[in-house]
Amino acid sequence: MRVAFLGPHGTYGEKATRRFASLERWQGAELLPCPTIRAVVECLAAGRCEAAVVPVENSVEGGVTAALDALWSHRDLAITRALVLPIRHALLGEGPLEAVSEVLSHPQALAQCSQWLADHCSGALQLPTASTAEAARMARGSRFRAAIASLEAAHEQQLPVLAFPINDIAGNCTRFLLLQRGTRAEGGPMASLAFSLHANRPGALLEALACFAGLGLNMSRIESRPSKRELGEYLFFVDLELEAPQDLIWPLPEPRVHNESQSSSLEKALRALEPLCEHLALFGTYPLNVLEDESTSSPGA
Repeated sequence: MRVAFLGPHGTYGEKATRRFASLERWQGAELLPCPTIRAVVECLAAGRCEAAVVPVENSVEGGVTAALDALWSHRDLAITRALVLPIRHALLGEGPLEAVSEVLSHPQALAQCSQWLADHCSGALQLPTASTAEAARMARGSRFRAAIASLEAAHEQQLPVLAFPINDIAGNCTRFLLLQRGTRAEGGPMASLAFSLHANRPGALLEALACFAGLGLNMSRIESRPSKRELGEYLFFVDLELEAPQDLIWPLPEPRVHNESQSSSLEKALRALEPLCEHLALFGTYPLNVLEDESTSSPGA
C-alpha cells in the first residue's frame, strides 16, 4: 500500500498518514512525500499510489482551499475516512530566540501563531514555505532563522526547540481526509459533497440547502469556492452529519417507486438536489476519528 502525503518527512500530514495506516491496518505501508497538496491528489489520480492524505480544514484558519480545488478537479476520488489531529506548533532554530530575524513556515501555521509571533518575534520577517517540515529543513544551520513546525520535524531535522507550544489557540486542530480511487460511499456517519448550481438567481442556494433541512440532515460545514470560470460563480462544498451510517451507490440508480420509502435520507436529499445542480459530486460517506492531544506542555530536553 503506497500512501501520498504533503512532505517532506516530519509534517503533520505524515503524522496523520501514519494514524490512517494504523486505523486501516495497513502493515508496512509505503509513505510517499509530495511537494504540494495538489501533487498529493494528482499522485493518487494518476495511479502512482493507492491512497492519499490531505488536510481539508483547520479549526482556526478554516478550509484548506488547495485541497478543495484539487477534490473538485478529481471528482472520481472518494473520501474513505476522516481524522481530526490536534496541532501543537513549536518554534525551532539553532540560534537564540532573541537573534531570530526570519520565521519560516506554511502560511496556515504562520497564521495560527500570529499573536505569539507578535509578542515574541515582532521584528522578524515571516516567510511562507510549502510545508512546516520544509521550513524546518530550511532553518538548519542558521543562527537567525527559525521555523514553526512539529516536534516530529524537530527530531527529523535535529533542531533545538526554542519554544513550545506557540499556537495562539489551545484547541487548534486540523481535519485530514483519506482519499482512494474507485469505491464510493464505504459507509459512515459523515458525508461530503460538492455542487454547482444551474444559475445565479435569488433563492437558488436556499432551495438547494432546503433539500438537506427538509430531511433533518445537519450541515456541519458549508464553504464556497470560485468556479474559476467567471466572477460571481461559485462551487459549494458541504459536510453532512448522518443520523446513522449509510451506504450508497453513486451515481444514484434509477429510483424504484416501491422502494422509495426505504431510501436513506441522504439518498432522498441527493435526488432532490440533483435537478438543481449543473454538477453534483458525492465524495463519500465515511467514519470520522478524533485523536486525543498527546503533547505535553514542555518539549523536554
